[in-house]
Amino acid sequence: MRAPLCLLLLVAHAVDMLPLNRRKKQVGAGQGGNCTGCVICSEENGCSTCQQRLFLFIRREGIRQYGKCVHDCPPGYFGIRGQEVNRCKKCGATCESCFSQDFCIQCKRRFYLYKGKCLPTCPPGTTAQQSTRECQEECELGPWGSWSPCTYQGKTCGSAWGLETRVREASRAGQEEAAACQVLSESRKCSIQRPCPGERSPGQKKGRREQRPRKDRKPDRKPDRPQAARQGQ
Repeated sequence: MRAPLCLLLLVAHAVDMLPLNRRKKQVGAGQGGNCTGCVICSEENGCSTCQQRLFLFIRREGIRQYGKCVHDCPPGYFGIRGQEVNRCKKCGATCESCFSQDFCIQCKRRFYLYKGKCLPTCPPGTTAQQSTRECQEECELGPWGSWSPCTYQGKTCGSAWGLETRVREASRAGQEEAAACQVLSESRKCSIQRPCPGERSPGQKKGRREQRPRKDRKPDRKPDRPQAARQGQ
């Protein structure tokens, strides 16, 4: 009676150990021996479960798919976190790269990026930028501002002439849109005519120096009287 009971316990223990041995075998190797970051990995399909903070990227080759655990999703995919597994999900058909399913970062050829969307043409009120493949808002400039103080080399004194400047900025309320617009400015010549403290006026000319007698200058000699005149005296 004891022999059949022992045999039954051995069979039950072997059945319990079978999934553990199979799991160890799965974690050991995948396609090309790459199961880095995997919790469950098979030789046929690669990773099916990743460690925490890693994303499961599934590459499809025909009817076959192979899983790999990555820190960052490759271009054309974005990461989405779930309670059980983090996955790499493919971007939209017109997106080259994206932040989410509804927000593109870069568009594919023949498309322009506008507020997270990839469009075949830019909407009215925007201009297509060929270098960046983006739609830029057209700038609406406001009125000219007031003229700045007249300065020369950063000072408002010490020169006869200087420059004053005024600017014309975008009238849009959004800071990001206004920053993309070019600010216009113009300058003109202006008169300062004001000396700095302790300096002479720029228009004042230096006076002539006072004539002073030179020490080495000989005094003027009186002309000699005619000799005949002296004899007559």
